[in-house]
Amino acid sequence: MKSTGVIRKIDPLGRLVFPIELRRTMNLNEGDPMEIFVDGDFVLLKKYQAHRACAVTGQVLAENKEFAPGLILSPEGAQILFDQLQKENS
Repeated sequence: MKSTGVIRKIDPLGRLVFPIELRRTMNLNEGDPMEIFVDGDFVLLKKYQAHRACAVTGQVLAENKEFAPGLILSPEGAQILFDQLQKENS
């Protein structure tokens, strides 16, 4: 585990503010779900990703397919990605 050197206090409502630099680096956006793990006196926060969720849309569907290790796309996500690739290569 790597220390960021940033120290924040928990507010009276139990909230902790992530510095903007960390949010940008970790691609954390307002409303993103976070998963909480506890191991002894360690608390680990991880951006939550539903099992078999589309990497583009976040949809969890039976039709989702894994195109490469860890790259899961829904039909809509695959179409968005395909359209973007066509647009960039035109």
